[in-house]
Amino acid sequence: MGKIVVSVNVTLDGVVQDPTGDEGFKQGGWFDFERAGEEWARTEYAEALGAEALLLGRRSYEWFATRWATRTGEWADRLRSLPKYVVSSTLVDPDWTNSRVLKGETLDEVSKLKQELAGDLVVYASGQLARTLMEHDLVDELRLMVYPVVLGAGERLFGEISDTKSTRLVDTQAVGDALVLLTYEVVRDA
Repeated sequence: MGKIVVSVNVTLDGVVQDPTGDEGFKQGGWFDFERAGEEWARTEYAEALGAEALLLGRRSYEWFATRWATRTGEWADRLRSLPKYVVSSTLVDPDWTNSRVLKGETLDEVSKLKQELAGDLVVYASGQLARTLMEHDLVDELRLMVYPVVLGAGERLFGEISDTKSTRLVDTQAVGDALVLLTYEVVRDA
C-alpha cells in the first residue's frame, strides 16, 4: 500500500496561499526562491526522486505543468517521468506527460490509488485537496517547508477541520540558513 504525503511551503503562521505571488493575494509572493537557495532545490529534487507518483489539484497541476513541462535538467526530467494524477471536475485533457485526471468521486479514487501504489504519492501544494484528504484520514505524512515570515492573514493549510488530527514529529532538517523542513507522521487512533 502506498503512502500519501502532503508536501507544502508554509509560513510560520501556517499560510499556504500564493507563495509565488501569481494568485493576486495581497500578501502573496512570500516564498523567495533566491533566499531558499540551492539547498532547497536539492531537498525538493530528492523528494521527487523518492516519489512514486504525484497527486495534484487542478490549479496546482496547471501551475506546475506550465513551469516544468518544457524545462530541462534532471529535476524536470524526473517530474515529467512521474505519473501525475489530477483531481478536477473541469480539466479534461491534461497535456503534461504522464498526467491523468481522476474520474469519479475523489475520495474513492484516491483510496484506490493508495491501495495500488507501493511508494509515496506526493501531494504538492494543492491546499484544498490536502484539507479534504486530511479530513478523511487519507494522509500518512506531512512535509512542511517552513518559510520565516508571518503574514497574519491568508489561507491556512488546515484552517477548520471537523476533528482533531494527531501527528508525530519524525524529522527536522535545516534547509539553508532560512528554511526548516518539518516531517510529521499522522497518528491514527488505535
